[in-house]
Amino acid sequence: MKLVHPNEALFQGEKPFPAIPCCEHFAGSEKLITKALSFQEELGPIFDITCDCEDGAATGQEEEHAEMIVKVLSSDLNKYKMAGVRIHDYTHSSWKKDVDIILSGIGEIVSYITIPKSTTFSQVDEMVGYIKNRSNELGIEKAIPIHILIETHGALKDVHQIATIDWVQVLDFGLMDFVSGHHGAIPASAMRSPGQFDHKLLSRAKSEVVAAAIGNGVIPAHNVTLDLKNAEVTHSDAKRAREEFGFLRMWSIYPTQIKAIVDGMKPDYSEVIDGATREPDIPQILFLMNGLGIPDDALVNRKLSQAATRKDKMEILWKAILGRLPKKSEESIFGNAPDDVMWALINSNEFRFGR
Repeated sequence: MKLVHPNEALFQGEKPFPAIPCCEHFAGSEKLITKALSFQEELGPIFDITCDCEDGAATGQEEEHAEMIVKVLSSDLNKYKMAGVRIHDYTHSSWKKDVDIILSGIGEIVSYITIPKSTTFSQVDEMVGYIKNRSNELGIEKAIPIHILIETHGALKDVHQIATIDWVQVLDFGLMDFVSGHHGAIPASAMRSPGQFDHKLLSRAKSEVVAAAIGNGVIPAHNVTLDLKNAEVTHSDAKRAREEFGFLRMWSIYPTQIKAIVDGMKPDYSEVIDGATREPDIPQILFLMNGLGIPDDALVNRKLSQAATRKDKMEILWKAILGRLPKKSEESIFGNAPDDVMWALINSNEFRFGR
């Protein structure tokens, strides 16, 4: 009788998840965007940065704000090219101008575009269509990943349709606008834990977003924790979002939340231990290492030291962490240090949930 690996026997889903970090950090002003980029350089490529045009731009200065984002993300500060932009919503006169400025200035390096406050499938479809058309007109070769905020009754009603739109990569649940839209039917206390998980209308909405996302190979992202400076609460919220609802990503709006989210979204060590030997394999050993570097005596480091070329080193990391060779589209990060590449792979959803 032929032994079959679980990867071959179990249903893997129709569409694989994109390999992106489990945390995205929001920043609106030039000062906060610059600060976020410095955190990213310090911690490594373990989180995305969302530069905000919607709430970040002062009224009447929308165009200048978008141009500022292009300037900052075009600079050497954007070391990892892991930053996206939230544009204005469909009802705002500046949303198309946002798209034009962002795509013409940083279309080849912007990580994603986030669309807020949509109320229907047709709105999202029109906005994504405009982004695709402008991208083609500008000769941008890559598909621009699109993140959709589900924060209105209409968007929740159409969420399963929205998740099928081409280029959609993430569905973000927007708690505060969603609660506001209930006109007092959901108490303000439900915007914090435990209410944000226990209130029936919110748990139902979050479950719908996750089901729609996962069923279409899209990443579901959880809303921000409002206890900004309490890392323990953020960690607990991230863990509940992951384990109880299936969210694979979460927002941060305060620096101390970043690592708390990354740690809270890690899978349980006891679930990834090899049941036959009770010994962790190479990816699990890497995952459990303390700090952001590879210990000198780690097996993977010994292998890296024997590699003749940088490509050989990258292939060792991909095999050890993801169990496969790198794709052609992933070779763009070969120039980064092995430590940084390792942490980018370990914090990808392919490693955390596919292994």
